[in-house]
Amino acid sequence: MKAYVFPGQASQFEGMGKDLYESSDLAQTLFEQANSLLGFRITDVMFEGSAEELKQTKVTQPAVFLHSIVKAKMAGEGFKPDAVAGHSLGEFSALVAANALSFEEGLKLVQARAMAMQKACEAVESTMAAIIGLDDVVVERVCEAVDEVVIPANYNCPGQLVISGSVPGVEQAVEKLKEAGARRAIVLPVGGAFHSPLMQPAQDELQAAIEQAQFSKPDCPVYQNVTAKAEQDPAAIQQNLIAQLTAPVRWTQTMHNMIADGVTEFIEVGGNGKTLQGFVKKVDRRFPTSAL
Repeated sequence: MKAYVFPGQASQFEGMGKDLYESSDLAQTLFEQANSLLGFRITDVMFEGSAEELKQTKVTQPAVFLHSIVKAKMAGEGFKPDAVAGHSLGEFSALVAANALSFEEGLKLVQARAMAMQKACEAVESTMAAIIGLDDVVVERVCEAVDEVVIPANYNCPGQLVISGSVPGVEQAVEKLKEAGARRAIVLPVGGAFHSPLMQPAQDELQAAIEQAQFSKPDCPVYQNVTAKAEQDPAAIQQNLIAQLTAPVRWTQTMHNMIADGVTEFIEVGGNGKTLQGFVKKVDRRFPTSAL
């Protein structure tokens, strides 16, 4: 079984998509459609913008989504997943690639998500930190002991978990996790506490947009971040997507479940093509990975 996996924020790179635009009429059509739907020329920033410009929330999320979908569409008949999954933002790419959402609906939701998250970030000073070299249960226990908002947010792979919360909460947790033996505990240069309760205002805002969007039964199982399990029921997919902004990304658990369900190969679609392949290898080195 072949699974296609879609990266999230931080997989962007300067010049992303320019080669696709210049080599494919289909890619050019999709990029120009995105420019029109978004109300600004995202291609100008993707193709010519600096790394700093690409970090803008209103650019990063639609840019990564767009890059993934263009790559999937360009594969044509060769794109035949037995299962899909996406890391955080990448879940929207996975749903469009599996035909649970149209390209237009997916892009509109990603834009709404980006703007809602930006507002939530500006409302409360918050951050995230990467914890390397500790068992998940140790990180969970330390976060629970901190008297501030701080939770495990991204279960990326064994030995790598990102925590998220208020600035004091994350700072306290980082110190305690270093004392507990973390090989590294680094506060990340991000503007907010993604996948934590501090994203509740963004979730409330995005909920209406998700509920109004038209979801169809996907062509193959979609493994969702909130449950780490396969789903094909449109109503359940919708509810899990709403819950995603304040819930952890259970990527390690997702990989284990996909392997247990028979997936034997993972193909990363979009972004820098390296991030999710690396996570898969840390879950189980026996499984072949590649990038589309």
